[in-house]
Amino acid sequence: MNEKARLGVAEFIGTAILVIGGPGSAILAGERIGYLGVALAFGFSLLCAAYLIGSISGCHINPAVTFGLWVVGKTKSADVPWYLGGQILGGIFGAAVIFVIASGISGFSASDSGFASNGWGDHSPSAVTGPAGRLVSSGYNFGAMAVTEIVLTALFVLVVVSTSRKSMPVGFTGLAVGLMLTLVHLVSIPVDNTSVNPARSLATAIFQGGWALEQLWAFIVFPLIGGIVGGAIWKVLVPADDA
Repeated sequence: MNEKARLGVAEFIGTAILVIGGPGSAILAGERIGYLGVALAFGFSLLCAAYLIGSISGCHINPAVTFGLWVVGKTKSADVPWYLGGQILGGIFGAAVIFVIASGISGFSASDSGFASNGWGDHSPSAVTGPAGRLVSSGYNFGAMAVTEIVLTALFVLVVVSTSRKSMPVGFTGLAVGLMLTLVHLVSIPVDNTSVNPARSLATAIFQGGWALEQLWAFIVFPLIGGIVGGAIWKVLVPADDA
């Protein structure tokens, strides 16, 4: 297998792990483990994936991370399509696995459940519904969602990029990025179900099939902006001899 194909396959596997572990925990066990459990599941998934494929592809498993690392010169332009292809296909595969499992119980509907998709306004996790599913009050609005995705993705990418610097202790990469992703989810699950990752958002939106696809554009655009901003901040912040 050539080097670029190895990158794509590694990213496919890693992104599948993230989606099975993260949205999968929310869909199959969210009522039992709550926001904290789901946040930890995302963090553990990234941590495990980092130690599995980090030495092969760097374990981006997120287009925003790929773009952030491209901005700082740590990802080659020719490799970007292979990263993105692996991430998108891996995310969809992971979501398909969860869909098959979830469909094994009577009455499950990906559309009605939301399938752990990202959303704002009426589709924010903080929206309140009353009897017969009637909306009582809307959740976090578009502006809150946009700020959340840009700022938290930028901070997440900063931590990811920091693990590649020369002074980073060997072996701590997975722990650092896993804990940061957990923190990001603890803050933002109530806002918009936490994206910071377009591949994750696309994967679940496909199976929800309705409002999630309508709002999907925002969870592609704003995390990518955040990733680029995080990379740009890193270039300004860190001395070249430690970058």
